[in-house]
Amino acid sequence: MSVPNTLLGLLEREPSHGYDLKREYDSYFGRGRPLPFGQVYSTLARLARDKLVAPGEAEPGEGPDRKRYTITAAGRQELETWLANPIEPEPHLQSVLFAKVVLALILGRPAGRYIDAQRAAHLRRMRELRERRRRGGPLDALLADYAMFHLEADLRWIELTEARLATLKEALTR
Repeated sequence: MSVPNTLLGLLEREPSHGYDLKREYDSYFGRGRPLPFGQVYSTLARLARDKLVAPGEAEPGEGPDRKRYTITAAGRQELETWLANPIEPEPHLQSVLFAKVVLALILGRPAGRYIDAQRAAHLRRMRELRERRRRGGPLDALLADYAMFHLEADLRWIELTEARLATLKEALTR
């Protein structure tokens, strides 16, 4: 998730205070992983430094003075460029699970046991996501589906790897 570009998108809708941006970000994108306040303000400071947002004058409020941030023309262009360009598909060729399997095989440890434990963890997480999808609204369902599709791909890899363990062990211990 690109926090700076996401904040630019929220600011394109309307100028906002950092507190409001955090609340809105968490509402749409932070489900289960809220954005820390410090990250909001440090990101806004960098965006202001780069002239992508403009901070307004400090306004008195119920707490410390607050600034309302506005997206600039350069910020709108940055947001448009980010939205228009597809992200680079990145195969995770050296994931943690890949490394664990290879190390287990090299070290003569039970790689199948690690694979089984990972499969169980993936299946538990999929049950949690199904429940979240069932109980949540459309955004929760969309996010849960995204995560479940990735977990399903991991499970296919786990099954394939398990079927190849003997061949892999032979290739690695030659």
